Amino acid sequence: MTSTATSTKRTRPDNWEAEFYKNGYPKEVIVIEDTPTPPPEDKLQHTVHLPPATTTTTADAAKGSTVTQDPSSQYYLPPPSASTRSKRARKVANNNGDAQVVLAVKNGASTNTAKRRRKENGQSLNVLNQVSYPTYYSAASQLYPPIANHPPTPEPYDDKDGHYIIRPNESLTPRYKMMRLLGQGTFGKVVECYDRVRRTFCAVKIIRAIPKYRDASKIEIRVLNTLKEHDPLNLNKCIHLLEWFDYRNHICMVFELLGQSVFDFLKSNEFHPFPSGHIQQFAKQLLTSVAFVHDLKLIHTDLKPENILLVNHYSRETPSMNGKRAGCDKILQSTEIRLIDFGSATFENDYHSSVVSTRHYRAPEIILGMGWSYPCDIWSIGCILVEFFTGDALFQTHDNLEHLAMMEVVLGRLPPRIIKSASRDAQNFFKDYRLKYPNASTTRQSQKYVQALKSLDKIITPPSTLNRYFLDLLQKMLVYDPAQRITAREALRHPFFHVSVDDQGRELVEG
Repeated sequence: MTSTATSTKRTRPDNWEAEFYKNGYPKEVIVIEDTPTPPPEDKLQHTVHLPPATTTTTADAAKGSTVTQDPSSQYYLPPPSASTRSKRARKVANNNGDAQVVLAVKNGASTNTAKRRRKENGQSLNVLNQVSYPTYYSAASQLYPPIANHPPTPEPYDDKDGHYIIRPNESLTPRYKMMRLLGQGTFGKVVECYDRVRRTFCAVKIIRAIPKYRDASKIEIRVLNTLKEHDPLNLNKCIHLLEWFDYRNHICMVFELLGQSVFDFLKSNEFHPFPSGHIQQFAKQLLTSVAFVHDLKLIHTDLKPENILLVNHYSRETPSMNGKRAGCDKILQSTEIRLIDFGSATFENDYHSSVVSTRHYRAPEIILGMGWSYPCDIWSIGCILVEFFTGDALFQTHDNLEHLAMMEVVLGRLPPRIIKSASRDAQNFFKDYRLKYPNASTTRQSQKYVQALKSLDKIITPPSTLNRYFLDLLQKMLVYDPAQRITAREALRHPFFHVSVDDQGRELVEG
């Protein structure tokens, strides 16, 4: 944001006398019909009262020129001395007898009041030695007080939704210089900043200036501090909070600057799937992070590719392995990741809202209103790993009934014991323990999409050793009953992680 100038003093123009006095005539003469009572001597100010805009004819009228006096004049001149005012007032009276002018002398160093009365053309002139000068005026005031030393109105900090307005290459604080916007969400914005103290770049999460988001950010700070306290060396690949501060009613959290999200990389690679070796490495790191979070009695609740950041996203290009597309695929040079966005993380003993997780990665117990805990994170990981394998989200829907129908195509029918445990509202999705899909409101497009889905064992192909283990791991993660779902610690011991493969997914040695 542009910093306010340290001084607002204006200098008078070099030709100020020529500009405002030509041939002894002032360009603006104020007619005062009733002289007000002078203010107390200690409160007298050099104040000019002008109408919003006047048009007067000056001494140049002989040439046909007309001068318009605009109250928003951009010049300000300090009042002249008393003697100068007196001389100029007399010159005005002598040369402009048709004007009715009242000029007053108020000199703090003297109690004398000089008044000159003169009758000319049958009219009385009360001349006081005060001359009007152009100055700055307040458009909202009819008195137009001089505000020559008033600083300019600062630019707004927030937009109408409470988001901080990002201005690249301007300072967020004296320490942090904003470089560019990295992302924006419901919570606020993430901005790349330059840290003038550490002399490095960082990411600053600026929370919206709205009470509910400020309160949620304080919970997130509590979670982040817990993670850092129990893992100072960051062996578990979770994002670390460097510091936080409250600035202009915005909670700001400072993090290390990482690469793009896994989702953004997929998008830039035209949603081509990752090699099997990269999926294996991603899965191991993600399960390590989630196991650590669960050990701290925390549930992340919002696991998705957008919340998994690459430490760096440098890649090389190789010929496409997909027969349906020509060109090259991007292959990551490093698969190191960080788990981010703990804004929705919940301690096991804290309040649990009824709905959590982004739709595509939402566990069935949440949709059915059965309550949720650590297993909902495992379901989300299973959906993410399938997406890494195919390049597309497993359950692309925004409707509860359609979502359940997709699950039944991919994973088989929901067991009666799960349906019995559903909430009263969720029971309306079933009749005689069968899902009421399609119903009267189901579109033909929805039916075609659901029917086009494949079962999980037909998605994970070809049947190599690595893929057989991968399918078995997914089948243990994507279990309807949360009590029967594998835990993060158990998943890390699965044989899938004991198969050695190269970047292209070719098996090397089975350990």
